[in-house]
Amino acid sequence: MKKLYYFSKSKLQFIEVRKYRSKLVFFFLIAVIIVSFGIAGGYYYITSITDPGHNISKIERENSVLKNKLSRIFGEYKVLNTELDSLSKVNNNLRLAVNLPPLSAGERKVGIGGGSFDNSLDFLNGNFELKLKETFSYVNEVSRKIAFEKSEYKMISKKLLENRKLYAAIPAIRPCLGPISDGFGMRMHPILHIRRMHEGIDIVTAIGTPIHATGNGKIAFTGRKGGFGLVVEINHGFGYRTVYAHLSKILVHEGQKVIRGQVIAKSGSSGLSTGPHLHYEVHHNGVKLNPANFFFGDLGFFELTSKN
Repeated sequence: MKKLYYFSKSKLQFIEVRKYRSKLVFFFLIAVIIVSFGIAGGYYYITSITDPGHNISKIERENSVLKNKLSRIFGEYKVLNTELDSLSKVNNNLRLAVNLPPLSAGERKVGIGGGSFDNSLDFLNGNFELKLKETFSYVNEVSRKIAFEKSEYKMISKKLLENRKLYAAIPAIRPCLGPISDGFGMRMHPILHIRRMHEGIDIVTAIGTPIHATGNGKIAFTGRKGGFGLVVEINHGFGYRTVYAHLSKILVHEGQKVIRGQVIAKSGSSGLSTGPHLHYEVHHNGVKLNPANFFFGDLGFFELTSKN
């Protein structure tokens, strides 16, 4: 390798360059690396601008990902929409079970609102922005369906609870055991000997026989009431009221809550009576009804209560 000299004016002679040789080589290598990076970066920049295939490939990859996501969204929507349609059928069956009319398809559409759903996936080749908006629209439709079904189930549950209370309140059993001596309707009064309306039924039974509440309710009256003698009246709610007359002993007080089958009194022959029996009436919204229509077949009291 050739040696490098420089002329020193102070010494008036040529001096060999030794300690600067390694530094020069180091700086030269750094310069080469910087220039190389600059050339590479410039080439990549120019290529990304002048080569449209690079950007197109990137966009195509992104579009492929979007297609897959939209396909999954629509697939999940179709499954959920099918399940909601099945739930609507169950919903209608539940409405029938609680004595509510089923909803028609038109009534459901009005309740839900919104447009219809296109099950096809042809849109995947169309305008993504537009189709994404449509996708959100379909998702909103599902949300409306869910909200509608939830409100329906809430209403049905409320109706079911009301029905349970109603079924428990309706006077649906015999108040005591014994044959019916006088039915509901016009008859010749056994004591007054005049033809008049008999607004209940008479059940022949021995004095001291337990008298049972025929439905859940609250005691509305206890005491004497004219020719009826000792009387208990129960307000069952829902417009129903029952009367138990000619009693020998009252075992409840006004305002007390009672349940179906609970003993409320003992039978007797108080008031205007020809012998031991229970006079029993059923009223609904002030109208006196035939109590026999509230007995299930010809079953006895204990047989009925064992089924409740």
